[in-house]
Formats: sequence, structure tokens, C-alpha cells
Amino acid sequence: MKISRTFDAGKIAKLNQSVHQLHVELYPQHFQTYDFHQVHEFFKKVMKDDRFIFLLGEDEGQHVGFAWLEIKQYSETVFKKAYESIYVHQINIAESYKNKGFGSSLMKEIYSIARTNDINTIELDYWNDNTIAESFYEKEGFVTYRKMAYKEL
Repeated sequence: MKISRTFDAGKIAKLNQSVHQLHVELYPQHFQTYDFHQVHEFFKKVMKDDRFIFLLGEDEGQHVGFAWLEIKQYSETVFKKAYESIYVHQINIAESYKNKGFGSSLMKEIYSIARTNDINTIELDYWNDNTIAESFYEKEGFVTYRKMAYKEL
């Protein structure tokens, strides 16, 4: 798989559709119906900010997946120490390419970007009912260090 940085919001918006639809199915009370035009415009705007990195995975000329990253800098406070991380907002592999190592290849590229930038921490989150993501990240060696909870009234 060839992985490169992209500024093509259209390709990312298209690859985002399946992961967005999964979120809609799992949590319809939280997620909007997928709208290519709105998602495309959103990604166009986000790509102008240097903190964000979009990786595009290709195999034999086909776009097979993407990762949306953010380089985050956390300031020191009276409670916490300062640190820097790469935050993975989304990673997705097109359905017909899943379970073929493409996700792991994207993660290896993310680790390489972190090392190049002297960043030691990769952070991400996933929705509790997304057991596929949970399994993938556990396989990649991620550990849970914080949980969020909510209560509907």
C-alpha cells in the first residue's frame, strides 16, 4: 500500500462515508446523516490548518483508506504536565480492503510521523459500541487510560 499526505478533501470525504454511516447506525441520536457536500466543505476548511494531517492509502490505483490526524500541544497547568501528541480523529479502510493489513500500514505511517516530530504519544478515541475499532486498537497495542460516561435525562 502506498501512503501519502493528501489535501484532496473530496477523496477523504468519500472514504469517510462508511465510517460516518457506522457512527450514525450506532448512535443516531448524536450523528447527522452523511452529506457528501457538507463533509467535503468541512474537510476543505480543516485541511488549511497545519495542525491537521490527512493520509491517503492507495493500492493498485484504488483509494483504500485514510487517516485524519492532529498534532496537539497540551500546555502545563497546575494539574497536568505539558505534552504533545498525535491525535487520531479517524482512520478508516474501505470495506472490501478490511482485514488485509491496510489499517496496520496506516498506523505504522502514523508512528513514523510521530517519531519524525519527536512525539511519543498517539491518542485516539472510539465509540463504546464500535467493537471492531476496539479490537483493532488493542491489536495495535493501545491501552485505555481514561473513560468517558454520560447520562441522558
